[in-house]
Amino acid sequence: MSERRNEEQGRHRRFTRRAAMLAGGQVLLLGALAGRMYYLQVVEAEKYKLLAEDNRINIRLLPPPRGQIVDRFGTPLAVNRQNYRVLLVSEQVRDLDASFDRLDRIVALDADDRERIRGEIKRKRNFVPVTVKENLSWEQVSRIEVNAPELPGVSIDVGETRHYPYGDVLSHIVGYVAAVSEKELTGDPLLELPGFRVGKNGVEKLHDEELRGTAGTSQIEVNALGRMIKELSRQDGHPGREVVLTIDAGLQSYVHQRLANEQSASAVVMDIDNGELLALSSVPSYDPKPFNIGLSRKQWLDLVNDPLSPLSNKSIAGTYAPGSTFKMIVALAGLAGGIGADHKVYCPGHMTLGNHRFHCWKRGGHGSLDLEGAIQQSCDVWFYDVSKRVGIDRIAAMARRFGLGEPVGIDLPGERGGTMPTKAWKLANLGQHWQGGETLVNAIGQGFVLTTPLQLAVMTARIASGRAVVPHVTRGLRGAGGVELVRPEAPKLDIPEAHLDIVRAAMDAVVNSARGTARGSAIEEPGWEMAGKTGTSQVRRITKAERAAGVIKNEDLPWRRRDHGLFVAYAPVDKPRYACAVVVEHGGGGSSAAAPIAKDIMLETQRRDPLGNEPLPLVAQGAGQKA
Repeated sequence: MSERRNEEQGRHRRFTRRAAMLAGGQVLLLGALAGRMYYLQVVEAEKYKLLAEDNRINIRLLPPPRGQIVDRFGTPLAVNRQNYRVLLVSEQVRDLDASFDRLDRIVALDADDRERIRGEIKRKRNFVPVTVKENLSWEQVSRIEVNAPELPGVSIDVGETRHYPYGDVLSHIVGYVAAVSEKELTGDPLLELPGFRVGKNGVEKLHDEELRGTAGTSQIEVNALGRMIKELSRQDGHPGREVVLTIDAGLQSYVHQRLANEQSASAVVMDIDNGELLALSSVPSYDPKPFNIGLSRKQWLDLVNDPLSPLSNKSIAGTYAPGSTFKMIVALAGLAGGIGADHKVYCPGHMTLGNHRFHCWKRGGHGSLDLEGAIQQSCDVWFYDVSKRVGIDRIAAMARRFGLGEPVGIDLPGERGGTMPTKAWKLANLGQHWQGGETLVNAIGQGFVLTTPLQLAVMTARIASGRAVVPHVTRGLRGAGGVELVRPEAPKLDIPEAHLDIVRAAMDAVVNSARGTARGSAIEEPGWEMAGKTGTSQVRRITKAERAAGVIKNEDLPWRRRDHGLFVAYAPVDKPRYACAVVVEHGGGGSSAAAPIAKDIMLETQRRDPLGNEPLPLVAQGAGQKA
């Protein structure tokens, strides 16, 4: 009995101990749980509150308005315009093909459009809107709104798109914007926004970062799936700066229109004192709008395969033999080499060097001429003689002082430098020694010499002003912290003024004397007279047999075998302010094709007198900064 009682007491004590241990464990567990809850809810409250807010609130970038581009007087050249686009939310659409068919009656949707939209729907969540079409007309927007009950999941959104009021008139200068490519992604989140555009050419590309501005932000409340519930707050960004150009849009329009009758041509007008470009035109041109909204493959191939190269800015990238417009450089090289302005050469219509005959453009010859007469009548033989005495290297050195043979540094992408040959250049590039006859050919602007219309305008401006002006199209930037681009005064050329005066007088005679090659294009208005020089650039070799039978006239040749026509000028003669260069591809002679165009351009330039009108101020009085 006693043993049984002892056994029960032992069992009771064991049970009591186990119960106590279990209760203690429960208390310990509850204490740990309570401690953890306290730690999470009190000690770590801020941390988890922030994490919860991050899951509940999305920060979205808001693209800033792109800065405008305006001309020297404030005329808009590139602006932003409302862009109506139609969006589609796939989760609200039962039959995608049926929705496409209904929309196709209002906005055309081809197979490529449908494939693109399906691809975007697959990549995005089904409640995220997908862009169907952009740049809708008001009529299309109205029709979509009226038919909204039959178009579930379809809505209209309003954004901004780039608009170019002058279209192809200024596309080679202003450029265009287009979608960001993969190689242009730099980590800037702004570039990854759907529909964001960046500058791809011209001023749009040159000043892209200044034109972009800074992005704004929007706080969006979303649910656990990321669906937008409401906008909590918005902070707008800062629009891009306004870029002010040196161009006069009115003069640019006139120049473009004056060239429009030619198959391919270019013209440049500039301020001879500071290098401001007032007009820079190249035809044919292109419409920048399709690049913004997206070029079709056919549109791109049409532009690329066009034999007249509308995408090329021929004013800065077209290279041509300068023909007789180069003769002023040879004359200056001769003067620098000690050959006087009274140096006379008899022209019988040709010059013989070794066993080769070099012809003058005038078959019967010009007779005896000095420097002024040689430029006035564009005698080739006089320049053959002088070039033999001076040599190609000294001619090339003079040419470079006037902006030929290398890029002149215009603030536009795509400039080419042309070619100004020397003996060393030929040996390095062709592996051949220089021949004496090549000096003669290059002295009349043929052979290896290649220049751009811009270089010819710069050469003319430097002759007229005596200063090493550098051309540019940007006057400055306007906006918050406005910047005025201050350029130092162009330095004087290391050329005796007397030598420049001799050449200027000869250029005056080219246009305003009875025997000048451009006398038919003289400006009659008193005080507006221009000085200039004609040039004809051959693109084919004239054989001995053809010379004997009679040289075929340009108008009787296929267009691509005709000579280029060139003309350079400055005006007014007495107080030069404006310089001009015109190149008409395969237009024939410079006096017949290019000089009449230059006359009209110089007349219009002086009539408008952009340098005499007050330009748009860049920086408010006492504000901004200079760079």
